This record gives sequence, C-alpha cells and structure tokens, in this order.
Amino acid sequence: MMIRQIPDLPPRFVDLLESIGYTSLYPTQEEALRSGVLEGKNLVLATPTASGKTLVAMIAAMKAIEGGGKVVYLAPLRALASEKYEEFKEIFGSLESPLSDKRKIKVLISTGDYDSSGESLGRGDVIVLTNERFDSVIRHGATWIDSVSLFIADEVHLVGDDHRGPTLEMILAKILKYVPHSQILALSATLSNTKDLSNWLDAALVNMEWRPVELIEGIYDYGEIVFSNGTKRKVAQTNRGAAIDVAVDSLKDSGQSLIFCETRKRAVAMAERAAEVVPAYLSFDESSKLRELAQKIASSGEETDVSRRLVEVVERGVAFHHAGLDSKHRKIVEDGFKERLIKILTSTPTLAAGVNLPARRVVLSSLVRYDAEQGGQAPISVLEFKQMAGRAGRPRYDKFGEIVLLSTPSMTSEDIREFYINAGPEPIRSKLSSESALRSHVLGLVASRPAMAESEIVEFFDHTLFAAQYRKLTVTSRIKKALVYLEEEGLIQRRAKKFIATEFGKRVAMLYIDPESAIIMRRGIKLAKTGEDHTWGLLHLIVLTPDMTPKFASRQKDSEELEEIISFPEGGFLIPLPRKSDFAFYSEYDSIFGDFRTVLALNSWINEKPEQYLLEKYSIEPGDLHRMVDNADWLLYSCAELARLFKRKDLADEAEELRERVRYGVKRELIQLTRLEGIGRVRARSLFNAGFTSLESLQQAPIERIALVPKIGSAVAAQIKKQLE
Repeated sequence: MMIRQIPDLPPRFVDLLESIGYTSLYPTQEEALRSGVLEGKNLVLATPTASGKTLVAMIAAMKAIEGGGKVVYLAPLRALASEKYEEFKEIFGSLESPLSDKRKIKVLISTGDYDSSGESLGRGDVIVLTNERFDSVIRHGATWIDSVSLFIADEVHLVGDDHRGPTLEMILAKILKYVPHSQILALSATLSNTKDLSNWLDAALVNMEWRPVELIEGIYDYGEIVFSNGTKRKVAQTNRGAAIDVAVDSLKDSGQSLIFCETRKRAVAMAERAAEVVPAYLSFDESSKLRELAQKIASSGEETDVSRRLVEVVERGVAFHHAGLDSKHRKIVEDGFKERLIKILTSTPTLAAGVNLPARRVVLSSLVRYDAEQGGQAPISVLEFKQMAGRAGRPRYDKFGEIVLLSTPSMTSEDIREFYINAGPEPIRSKLSSESALRSHVLGLVASRPAMAESEIVEFFDHTLFAAQYRKLTVTSRIKKALVYLEEEGLIQRRAKKFIATEFGKRVAMLYIDPESAIIMRRGIKLAKTGEDHTWGLLHLIVLTPDMTPKFASRQKDSEELEEIISFPEGGFLIPLPRKSDFAFYSEYDSIFGDFRTVLALNSWINEKPEQYLLEKYSIEPGDLHRMVDNADWLLYSCAELARLFKRKDLADEAEELRERVRYGVKRELIQLTRLEGIGRVRARSLFNAGFTSLESLQQAPIERIALVPKIGSAVAAQIKKQLE
C-alpha cells in the first residue's frame, strides 16, 4: 500500500514523508492500519527493530493532531527521547497547525527537571518525554494532559525491567484510569506474552516477525560461520580473537560490524585490537574524514586516558561505546557510525536498548554477563539476545543482516541453537510488586489526588499489569504494607477514612525522589548543627540515598583517605560516622563507608580536580562522573527543598551553594563566574587567576584585556561582555 493511498492525510505531510524515503507501507504497517490505529483504537505493535514502528507512530500522530488533540511520545531513555524528538521535529516542525494557520506544529521535549509542573509543555502539539518526566508532570497535575488524544509508549516491553518497569507500568495505568478517552499506541519488541500486554491495555495486537532486512543467524565454530539459511562462510583466523576475526570478515563485503562485549574493559581492548586491522579497509577519503572525527573528539571535553584511547582507534576506523564515555564523545561516535566512517564499533549491551545504530553484522563476543544477584557469571536472557540481534541489518544499505554467536567449550553450537536461536523470548512480568517501587508510586498516587480511601487505591491498581498477573490478595496485602510504611514515616496520614499526603509527603512526591531517600535526608537535616560547614556532610548524605547513582564502593586503597576523614570533627557530617582510628576493619562499617568513594570523588570534583585525576585516583570514567554529578545536583536541590520545609534555611542555603559547586565542579570563589553562559570550570579558573574575580571586574575591563586571558579569546570575551550588558 502506498502512503498516498492512506485517506485523509495532509498532502504536505505525505510530501515530507516521501522526501525522506517513505513511499510505501511495510506489511507490519499495513497490519497496524487494518487493526484500527487510525480510528483511535489502542494497539500493541510488537515487531522487530527497523520494521517501521516509528512511521506508524507518525501517521497516528498526524491523525490525532488533525483531530485537534495533542500527542505524547514516551521514551525510556533520554538518548532515545532526543532521537525521537529530532525525527518528529523534522517532519512535523515545518507543517502548519490545523488549529491555526498562523503557526507551525510545535514539537517539544522535556527529559529532566522533575520539580517543574510541566504546564508550559501544553503549548506543544507533539510532546516527547521520558517516562519519569511524564510521571512527574502527572503528579504536578498539568492541565493539558486531558487534551492528549494519543499516547505513544516506546519500548513498552521494558515494563518487565527491574529499574524502569514500575514507572512505565504506573503511567500507563494512570492513562487507562484518568485519560480513558485517549488512545494508546504501545511499541514493543517481539515477546512471548504480548497477549498479556494487549489484554492489559485493552488493545488490538499486531505481533509479527517480519523485518525489511532479512535476519540471518549464525554460529561461529572452528574458523567457520554456519548460518541458519544453510550457508557457510570460512573466516580468516588471526591471534586477535574470534570476535574480531568475524567482525573484520564483514568488512570484506563493504559491511559494518557491531561487537557486543560483556564489560567496558573488554570493549576498549577489543576496539584497540580491531584498530590494528581495519585501516586496510579504509579509502583515502575515509581516512581523512576519520582524522577530522578524531580531532573533534580530542577538542571536546576534558582530555583523559579514555578520550585519548578513543581518539587513537577512531583515527583507524574503529570506536568503542559504553556508559563511561563522555556524552559528547558518545554522540560523535554514533554519528560517525551512522555515516559509515567507523567500520567496527565495540559496545556494552546498553547500546542494544538505546539509539538506533544498525550494522551489517552483529557479533556477540560472549553469552554470559556478571549477575550481581547471583554473585557471578550468568547466561544472558533470550530477550537480551533478540534485542542485540535487532541491530543487525542496515535498512537502505543491506539486503540482509547477520547476528553471529561464538561457540565455546561451555556453550557449544548445539546449546546456542537450542537455547537462543530456536528459543522464544522470556515472558515479561510486572516489577511493580517490589516494596521500594510500590511505596514510591503509592505515595505519588496519593499526593496527586485530593484524598483517597484504601479501597480507591486498591481499585486504581486494578488497572496495572501487576494486578493482571498476581492474585488479588497479593496485590492488596502489598499495597497495605506500603501504606503502613508511608503512614509510619509521616508521608501520608488518615483523615475521615481517607489517606492524604502530608506536606512532607507532597514535597517528596513532587521532587520525584524515593521516600527512603527523603527519610534519610530528613534525619540528616534534623541532626545538623548550626554554624558549621556541612560540605562533607551533605555529600555523604546524598550518597547514602538509594536515588544516588552510580555509586562507587570503597576499596582497600582508599583506606588511608578514609581514616583521615573519620578523624574530622563530628559536626561536619549530618549522619554521624563511627569513631575508629584503625581502619583495617572498615568492612565492619560497610553500611557507612560502602560507597564512600563516591563522596571522595564528588569532593575532588568540587575542588576542581580534572577528570583525568578522578579516573586515575578513583577509577571513575567521564560518563559515570557526569551522571554522578547530574544526580548529585538533583539530590542537593531536593535536600535544600526539604531543609526549607523543616525550617532550616541555613542548611538550605548551604545545599544550594554546594549544588552550584557540584554542577560546575568549582571552588566557592568561582561560582559567580560559572553563572556566565559558556564559562565552565576551566575558563572560570583562568579568568580568576588573571585577576577577574567577580562579574563587576569583568564589566569594568575592556574587551581586549579579557580576550588576552588564556582559553578566552576575542569571541568568548565578546560573549561575556554581551551577557554583562
């Protein structure tokens, strides 16, 4: 079916789709249309990666906007939200709004700032949000939600994820309960129990294995790949390892390869070994462009061992990708791979659930991962394997994609075929049953309503997958347990047989932090003495909370530094530390010092230690560092808000100042300078050392003198002056 044959689509919209290559519908897309997605019916679209789910979402969105409604696109990750925002903006941003011929359709995005009401997002026609951001918008009671006629939930199979699942499940339940007139389009990978999802969402189901690029599964064994279609391929063997040999083999036919590795260390090492071979497959023009790409990495962000190693391999047509990379460097790598300059990309499995980076051949270097719960190596799930396999095959470039698994003595070809290639993915199960998730979402529910009886709370949960998969008695008893906890901790209270959130409970729900985090903060705030510096204490306090991620466990090599900290005056810490002069037995104090390396790292950061120092001293990579800083920023803001609630303005002011230091990684004297746009920690220190210690001193100085400061220059100096006007 041609897109132009779909009734009632605006001609300009069809023209735009055709201009970027969309002319006809895939079988999956036709089936979605036949299932009533354009008539406002709920739909679970469960098809492989690259089978056209986004186009269905765009067409459904256009119909919703034409009908006068808003569209909300829900994504599990910020990177995925940004990708979808760009895709929708490219199409919808140039179209005229059907509600007014004086403006274009507005596409907006919001992925953070959980304490903002999100009311201003109501100006948008298409609103792209992470699941957590939308949940916070619901809690704040944004009035525009009732105007949404279509909710698109991407990667809805993640409802079975321990970390992200409960929030996704709750927002879908809230849509079902409180916005019943709206339509839900749930996009999913293929699952074994998609009927559970469609029944829960009262939705039609399109569950197809069709892909535009054929997926051929292969097993590598003894120098040969045996593919599922019966073909075999000999692979030249080297001493660089089977995964690299298999990946490089694809380059011989102008393909790209993506190697999934179980650890970051392995991904980097494998990229460096692959870089020894790949230059032989590069053209002169590609080598020139890769040098430019490497220079772009070298000139963005602080230089570290990680960035240097990345630069070295990128110059040779290879890259590694993992959460420890600086976000700017990850983006450069992703763009280089999409442009087909980077021929081999080694990555940890997180990429499988993130941005769309397909390759001709995907290689799984290992079928085991470290499992913290089991305390050792465990086989990956079939669902994880299917997600990684979904990256095989580049639409518009490849007629087929290949996923190749490597046999080992412990996992033979027969085992791989039985347990992965011929097996279906595991059924997803609700993760809302966990105590921590349930009490957090019960509080959010109560805080967002005027008052709720216990029976009303239980009735709400009838709309969840949790209720669909568990016995009624189990659901009810766990909700009651959550209510008891919240009441005992003063987050909710009973009034006339109904529950209402206390001021403390409301603030916690709107700050979007775990109730347990808030309770830890409350304890620290109440124990804090006046008139003391609580820098160490506030850093320690936020690291103690379950919301602080990532956390870094203390090591034996940190013991000397930790001993010194124990000798600090007690007043600096809000939660008292144990008094122990000999730290040889610090494992006894694991509950206090288990993650203290995180505190040490944050303290080094706010004292302007470079990223390379944190990498060498604490083994914290740039990507982890910046995620840690982002979370610390949010938690210090939350701590300041709770301090105000408990009438501790002094501590709130201290937390706010520390928050600015954490955000920019500076000592106190640089806070004012870093408030200038474009002036980070390095430029601020350079200005300070040159005698520009305040905004007033910059205002009074001639632009030529400011431009002479190292790392400033005339362009930045002009920008500074313009801001000071």
